[in-house]
Amino acid sequence: MRAIRVVAVNVFRESVRDRVPYNLVVFAVLLIASSYLIGQLTAGQDVKIIKDLGLAATSIFGLFIAIFIGIGLVSKEVERRSIYALLSKPVSRAQFIAGKYAGLVLTLAVNVSVMAIAFYVILAYMVWTEPPTIRAGWDAPGMDPALLKAVFLIFIELMLVTAIALFFSTFSTPILSAALTFGLYVAGHFNADLKNFEKVVSSKAAARLARGAYHVLPDLSAFDVKTQVVHGLPVSLGYLGATAAYGLTYVAALLLVSTFIFSRRDFK
Repeated sequence: MRAIRVVAVNVFRESVRDRVPYNLVVFAVLLIASSYLIGQLTAGQDVKIIKDLGLAATSIFGLFIAIFIGIGLVSKEVERRSIYALLSKPVSRAQFIAGKYAGLVLTLAVNVSVMAIAFYVILAYMVWTEPPTIRAGWDAPGMDPALLKAVFLIFIELMLVTAIALFFSTFSTPILSAALTFGLYVAGHFNADLKNFEKVVSSKAAARLARGAYHVLPDLSAFDVKTQVVHGLPVSLGYLGATAAYGLTYVAALLLVSTFIFSRRDFK
């Protein structure tokens, strides 16, 4: 565990030095803040717009961090040839993969937390400035704690995307890894449509292929509860727990496969 912790801390420190995630976070915070001005243009719907844009900004910019840092976790070490020095130390390849992943998850946790705090600051200002008659017409309270449910599932989804990026980085180039990860992210959000693909195509082979993809690809649409929380619809703790367990199980499987692939690579 100590080796994993050391690798994770080094990844986090390197991310801080790169300043890339924090530039994205600053941009996301500015977007969340600007959503207040955009919301003022739509009378009666301003709080919904702010919540929609705030959660979307957290998801999108978290995705950028997960992909553009995740794809370089392994390939960067190989290109700089620092992988030889790392593996010559008492660090197994499994610990190396686990540490790299844990470091990026820590980076994501800090960045998502900053964006969530900025999000609630904007909502708090809105609650403070809006008259009670306007607040009475909202579907949900301005600082609705249920928004944290959406943020939580966004974070689990980003953990899964990070594992996907790490998986591709163990055997592919950074550009191809980014393309594959983004493509899988898009496909994962339309995964539920593959289940009934046979109803819109006449080819049985295509229907079987779609059905197989449905069972293999992650169902990322399950992590999207933004619409429900914005409109004050209930999202049960049971659903949160089941969805989180699904995502973490998928993460564990990807890390195992990534470790297997990385352990078979020859760096001589």
